[in-house]
Amino acid sequence: MPKQKMAMLTAGGLAPCLSAAVGCLIMEYTRRAPKAEIIGYRSGYAGLLKGISIKVTSKARAKAPLLLKHGGSPLGNSRVKLTNVKDCVKRGLVQEGEDPLKVAAEQLVRDGITILHTIGGDDTNTTAADLAAYLAKHNYKLTVVGLPKTIDNDVVPIKQTLGALTAAEQGAIFFENIINEQSTSPRMLLIHEVMGRNCGWLTAATAEAYRKRLKKHRFIPEFNLGLDHKELDAVYVPELAIDLEAEAVRLTKSMDTYDCVSIFLSEGAGVNDIVAEMRARGEEPERDAFGHVKIDKINPGDWFARRFAKMLGAEKVLVQKSGYFARSAAANKEDLALIKAMVKHAVKSGLKGESGVVGHDEGRNGLLRTIEFPLIKGGKAFDTGAKWFTRLLNDLEQPKGKSVAVSHGGDD
Repeated sequence: MPKQKMAMLTAGGLAPCLSAAVGCLIMEYTRRAPKAEIIGYRSGYAGLLKGISIKVTSKARAKAPLLLKHGGSPLGNSRVKLTNVKDCVKRGLVQEGEDPLKVAAEQLVRDGITILHTIGGDDTNTTAADLAAYLAKHNYKLTVVGLPKTIDNDVVPIKQTLGALTAAEQGAIFFENIINEQSTSPRMLLIHEVMGRNCGWLTAATAEAYRKRLKKHRFIPEFNLGLDHKELDAVYVPELAIDLEAEAVRLTKSMDTYDCVSIFLSEGAGVNDIVAEMRARGEEPERDAFGHVKIDKINPGDWFARRFAKMLGAEKVLVQKSGYFARSAAANKEDLALIKAMVKHAVKSGLKGESGVVGHDEGRNGLLRTIEFPLIKGGKAFDTGAKWFTRLLNDLEQPKGKSVAVSHGGDD
């Protein structure tokens, strides 16, 4: 086998898989190709363009298993699109007149990299695809293998992206505490804003995880701590239209009866309406390097809160966002199992010279394989017809406190 030198980078937003994926890559290469050099580019594609990297020493290899217990990224992230020349120049990553793809490719050649692993979402891996295409066109011999990271779980055609399962669990844990804010005021409106630009999977999965956790609790109706005060009232996702007037009628009944309303809202659920309102006022929303509306600048949770507060006669409104809390966690057991399986396949593909993105291909009956870059794209819609989600929505239409089977063996 020819001498190999492997590089890796993490990019985009955080997810509860980055540190573990880096650790697993180091361990798997140490096992399969112990003589191969390993480096990590700092801050994603920004570090690649600037030639800033970390060498994985023998001491670092020995400590790689510890990375599985950490959140965040040990390499650092950034949001850089190599084909967005103007943005790369503006940020000082390349000089005026330079092609970022060429700069990145030449840096990889100077570093002697034979295998590059990109750990990121659809933007990261479509950028990797652009880089791979450029390298192939210019006869650079490099294998690029991506690992699909995103808590949104919205990469086509991948069944389950890394980090999403943990994020749903952590979002549920977050809300277990936040829901107690109901007791601070009569007629309380509580909105839990969950990450998810175009896809409602994370919001739905977080709601499902939260309601499953409710089954482990015991309740005390005599002290106004019945299940009805912990149950959800609504889950809104981008894939389903929201009739604000009809929902206000339904939710007002809950407010009048239970003195509180709790909503799970996907951050992308109201973006189109908000942008339309802004444009009607002659304003244009800020966008990132990939052309996405900067959701944190338009605050969908606040937009919904203002409208529902008046309709429901809420005395107090609280909008809480679990995104940063959830995405910064260390991977849970389910995600670790998924990470290990994907990394094992990714290393095998890297050593074979097979480029693409590793994942369970929905177009091949969930087969774990290295999927060709042209097939990878973002914006996969959440299947709102999934049985578990349909059941969840049906439950929320029932009287609160009646739809969750409570186990009396758990503790508060």
